[in-house]
Amino acid sequence: MTDLAPPADPGTAAPPPGATAYPGVAERAFADPTDMAIARAAALFEDLQTAEAASMLEPVLAGNPQAAAGWILMARIRLTLDQVEPALSAANKAIELAPEDPRPLAIASRALTLQGKHDEAMSMAYRAVIVEPKNPLWHDRVAWALLAADRQLADAEQAARTAIGLDPSEAHYYFTHGVALASLGHVDQARQALTTSLRLEPNNSVARQRLDILNGDAVPVVEKKKRGWKLFGRKADNTPVRPEERT
Repeated sequence: MTDLAPPADPGTAAPPPGATAYPGVAERAFADPTDMAIARAAALFEDLQTAEAASMLEPVLAGNPQAAAGWILMARIRLTLDQVEPALSAANKAIELAPEDPRPLAIASRALTLQGKHDEAMSMAYRAVIVEPKNPLWHDRVAWALLAADRQLADAEQAARTAIGLDPSEAHYYFTHGVALASLGHVDQARQALTTSLRLEPNNSVARQRLDILNGDAVPVVEKKKRGWKLFGRKADNTPVRPEERT
């Protein structure tokens, strides 16, 4: 990997290794005020200071409405804040600016699912898969778009299985697979999938409840809406419930 670390005294020392091969890369990376502001807003978002991140990002996008990365981040923020229509608007702006980026397609799909616009949600999810077929996140989104629509459940199960094949270490994909299998009436296989999900993520209370329901140890209840999940975000010790796990 090229070493782009700054020298001890950037005012007088020689440029960092790789600067001649990629002239101006380091300077551009830190000189663009829009990029820097988006990075600061992203840091706030990752630190779960979601409203603060939105407040920081709003004037940035007003001043530079062509910043696709900013619109993607804003779409994620609005979705986390349960501001579905603004999230969809930001995602659509990002799609317009960066049509080959699968992230805003997936965010738009999630927002459309929340609005009950299932055909559009499925279409967006499949578009994300077409753009980046090796990313399990988009197959998982296809699965949940289909599950929320309560149709093509066999396709939902296949999409969930594909996500597992692409990343067999992620607990959420087994959770999705368990829900899909249960929707098809494959109770024993659903139990196995949920058990695997809990083995990988023991503190997931929603997966535990799903398994208890399948085992007859609990009755279905309506989950309260949880906040704090970050689309395509990092994990935390007290992993918050993902939006799809509310259904």
